[in-house]
Amino acid sequence: MRELKQLSHDTTGHVEQASDMSQASIRQELHELEHIEIAYSSTLPLHQLTEEQNPTLVAVLEQVLSNENEIAGDPMSEQKWVRSTPKRLSERLKKEGHQVSSTTVRRLLKAMDFSLKANQRKQVRSKNPERDKQFQYIASQRQAFTVAGLPIISVDSKKKELIGDYRNNGRVWCREAEEVNEHDFPDAAEYRAVPFGIYDVTGNEGYVVVGTSNNTPEFAVNAIARWWEDDGQVVYPRAGELLILADGGGSNGARARAWKHNLQEKVCNRFGLTVTVCHYPPGCSKWNPVEHRLFSQISCNWAGKPLRTLGMMLGYIRGTTTETGLTVKAFLDENYYKKGQRVTKENFERLNLSAHTVCPNWNYTMGPRL
Repeated sequence: MRELKQLSHDTTGHVEQASDMSQASIRQELHELEHIEIAYSSTLPLHQLTEEQNPTLVAVLEQVLSNENEIAGDPMSEQKWVRSTPKRLSERLKKEGHQVSSTTVRRLLKAMDFSLKANQRKQVRSKNPERDKQFQYIASQRQAFTVAGLPIISVDSKKKELIGDYRNNGRVWCREAEEVNEHDFPDAAEYRAVPFGIYDVTGNEGYVVVGTSNNTPEFAVNAIARWWEDDGQVVYPRAGELLILADGGGSNGARARAWKHNLQEKVCNRFGLTVTVCHYPPGCSKWNPVEHRLFSQISCNWAGKPLRTLGMMLGYIRGTTTETGLTVKAFLDENYYKKGQRVTKENFERLNLSAHTVCPNWNYTMGPRL
């Protein structure tokens, strides 16, 4: 109406020409329209938010949200889990007799400190009271071996990699993206490569053996023996002792009899070495140096590049370097390793193994069999 009134004031002359009304009559009509507009606008209520018009809306929404958290799915009935979205909450509120849009629900949720969030992992808190003691003991062992000029290696298996036209996480600068298979079916892979990494803590050098069979204790120890034969005894020719830092589980786990049996036969007896092993507590593998000093760098080097062949995989591993001077060697192990290697009680008792007084389940020393 205001626009019409403004338009009429500007075009009074045109209206007069187009009709038989005089300018005085036209102004009189405009004056009456102005009074009608004022009277009409005074009867209109001021704009109110939905929750102001419906004071119980917020309380009902809170009740609906609390009920959503209590609903459970029952496989024996038709009850189902339902995700609470603004649209579904709006529909439920309408069933409760509250006419409200999904936009309003979204605004109310934000005012109630709700927001879209992803799952958050809990901070790992080991229940084992010896966790901190073990970390302190590992630090003391590393210090002792470093001062004595003895080798320290950190070992672990990297996750298995599918060899073939498979997508590899990450991005790479290129003009066109490389095409890979639509689905990552493991059975269609040419190989399922098993990288076992050995990181020389003192020398900042990596040594990776890529297997094509199973990740077993025998495979892990063979990789360590290969490293000592190729590099270890060359770099540390006078060393008679070796410190191994390993995770608490997997092929080099603290409770694996086959791991200790193979260390005895293929490292201690074969090379005349005395080997001290310190395992990280459960859930603490990310503190193992091989994880963040070697494996993370390898992953960055092949990020976004499909590992189409074993040769390409080995090439990316060998090409991994850092500003701190990391160099990496990589080799292929095509031997077949059978799972479930059994070590009898009699053979286990014949091991030349002595547990340490501090955290004996995680720390032990093995020497050549007498």
